[in-house]
Amino acid sequence: MPVVAPKGTLSVLLRDGTRREHEQAENEGFVARLMSGGLDVAAYADLAAQQHAVYTALEQASEAVRHDARGEALVFDELTRVPAIERDLAHLYGPDWRERVRTLPATRTYVARLHDVGTRLPQYAAHAYTRYLGDLSGGQIVQRMMQRHYDMGTAGLEFYDFPEISRLKPFKDLYRERLDALDLSADEVDLAVSEAREAFRLNRAVFVELGAAHPGR
Repeated sequence: MPVVAPKGTLSVLLRDGTRREHEQAENEGFVARLMSGGLDVAAYADLAAQQHAVYTALEQASEAVRHDARGEALVFDELTRVPAIERDLAHLYGPDWRERVRTLPATRTYVARLHDVGTRLPQYAAHAYTRYLGDLSGGQIVQRMMQRHYDMGTAGLEFYDFPEISRLKPFKDLYRERLDALDLSADEVDLAVSEAREAFRLNRAVFVELGAAHPGR
């Protein structure tokens, strides 16, 4: 059956159509342990390394979509995350971080998916939605929990800072407006919602492997 309801904006369809997958990802054991203080900074550093691989692929796709007349309005320089992640990794691992980080199999699968479909507008919209709106919302909670439980300051957590966005709520509203204004056919909207579900499943798989690597105390 198609995932698109007779009425509804793309942002609403993405939110409602991925509710189950979103909840499963954010309730994965690794996330719960990290957020409750049951792990350590090394576990967060491993997560940051996986984020670097994913966002490198996503932001490569952004450069292609930037030149797509239908999708260019969805690419915001203010959201670019790779430079901030690289500064975090340099703090967490040291200047030789590129030699020290590892990319998990689930992350490689996620990256391969982004390389495969990420430059197609419906799929790009799905992946950008799941990542960037998550960073602007739940990511802010992650930052506070890392500071609270692991005595981290701002260094190592720049990924969650958006210095070029003065007010997050209005920006998120603008992002949803840009999503809703995309010139997508009904089939493309279906595809976007389906791909967003896949994005959450891919993200959860990364959490599962991180959880196996960092069982906690």
